[in-house]
Amino acid sequence: MESILGQIMGPWTPYILWLLSNENSLRFGELAARIPDISAKVLTDRLRKLEASGLVHRDYQPTVPPTVYYSLTTRGSELHGVLQGLNEVALRWDEEDRLTADDRKIAAE
Repeated sequence: MESILGQIMGPWTPYILWLLSNENSLRFGELAARIPDISAKVLTDRLRKLEASGLVHRDYQPTVPPTVYYSLTTRGSELHGVLQGLNEVALRWDEEDRLTADDRKIAAE
């Protein structure tokens, strides 16, 4: 467990994996646009780490300007079910928190 958590944990890493698990591939700019609070430096660092760990494939095409696509490897794709489960929990918790906030607002009125 320690080994896999070391590969998938870190700032933005699970979210990057989640985005890639729902797309065939994404360009750097597309990833950056879907994570507006991430800096280019952090996104580059996370992608390099994921590529080094064998979870993400970097497809470089020597065009002008260069085109780079990122996608999950077979190993990275194995995380889809786990990421889907986390997303379901996140959505449920968001709904519960919203309802709790609404209840507090009604009680305060």
